[in-house]
Amino acid sequence: MLTDMSTNRPDAPVTTSGGAAPGRRNHDDAPDTAALFARLAELDDGPERDAARDELVTAWLPMAHRIAGRFRDRGESVEDLRQVAALGLVKAIDRFDPSRGAFESYAVPTITGEVKRHFRDRMWALRVPRRVQELRNRVRVARRELTQNPGSPEPAVADIAAHTGLTEDEVSAGMEALESFSTLSLDAEMSAGDDGYSLADTLGAADGSFDVVIDREAAKEGLRRLPERERAILYMRFFEDMTQSRIADRLGISQMHVSRLISRSCARVRDEALGGRRPGSAGRR
Repeated sequence: MLTDMSTNRPDAPVTTSGGAAPGRRNHDDAPDTAALFARLAELDDGPERDAARDELVTAWLPMAHRIAGRFRDRGESVEDLRQVAALGLVKAIDRFDPSRGAFESYAVPTITGEVKRHFRDRMWALRVPRRVQELRNRVRVARRELTQNPGSPEPAVADIAAHTGLTEDEVSAGMEALESFSTLSLDAEMSAGDDGYSLADTLGAADGSFDVVIDREAAKEGLRRLPERERAILYMRFFEDMTQSRIADRLGISQMHVSRLISRSCARVRDEALGGRRPGSAGRR
């Protein structure tokens, strides 16, 4: 009796045919499946429960497709988006508790979250922080809104910042993230002419001259600490390209002695450059 009186009140909340919460918009794809959900909750695992679950999926699949359609034109095919949304629908059905309210109120954020997670985890060619992904989405929407009128110029960073309430640095980060959603192959042709080149051709390579400069600077102090005669021998050998025999003739010593001095001096300079001076090497002649 109390129930009948409450439903006849003019201000009583109205429940939609799809079981949506009071005041929610009633979509054509929100069927009334409250009885089927109650039945599903009572069934044990088995063919009968699987059949009821499949019936629910079929009934609510149009809603999942509608949600997937919101994300079209973002670089993913509609068919793939529908499959992701369908997966979110199945998760929502499996986790839904009929005693907690209307299924649509639970399913919509569950399916939407599944689609967004697909974009975040599968579609980005480069991994960027979630905050940057959010900035990218806000910048993308702002650019679309600012250029929706025919003939509208491309908005500047300041225009997007004023439209979104973001700082110009945040807008710049979002615009950079727009280029991170997809990548370009290193084999991609950068010119349409006969002399076209690939992106890989524009990449620099390590210059071996830098290693020579580093080695010279590292050896400089060790060379300064060598005895004068050994410095002269190394200079004649490596800078004047003299043979050991000519060096020996000029200094009046044997070629074998020149060879030993060169080997010992190079080893000493190398050890000092590497930070490990040999014990007892100083002071030899």
